Amino acid sequence: MPAVKPGAAGRWTRRAAAAAIDYKEGVEQSPNNWEGATIAAEAAHRAGTEAALRDGRFAKGVKKSGNAYYKMRAATIGADRFASGVEAGKQNYEEGVKPYLEVIAATSLPPRGPKGDPRNYERVKVMGEALRKKKVGG
Repeated sequence: MPAVKPGAAGRWTRRAAAAAIDYKEGVEQSPNNWEGATIAAEAAHRAGTEAALRDGRFAKGVKKSGNAYYKMRAATIGADRFASGVEAGKQNYEEGVKPYLEVIAATSLPPRGPKGDPRNYERVKVMGEALRKKKVGG
């Protein structure tokens, strides 16, 4: 039986961290078409997801990690990365929300009634329908 050296996780962590530049260059210089390959894999993705759900593997994985692990990782790693992630996504957010803000600005609402007036729900309905139409393209 082969010998297994202790400390594998530490070696993996050190070596993986040192490979960050190689990772970045590999992504930038990859000849692969990520978009095309991902779209081509849609049927396989669907089948795998359906099989995992059917077999209960999704819930099994969630239970394996558990709530305490989720909270600990979100509070430590997630909290440390939250602000930089938001900043990195600023332009994507602006581009993504812009069409909906335009719909909001262009939607004519019925007149507002007094506070608590049931007619005010019609305003919510009109806005909800306009935003839903934009989202689903109907």
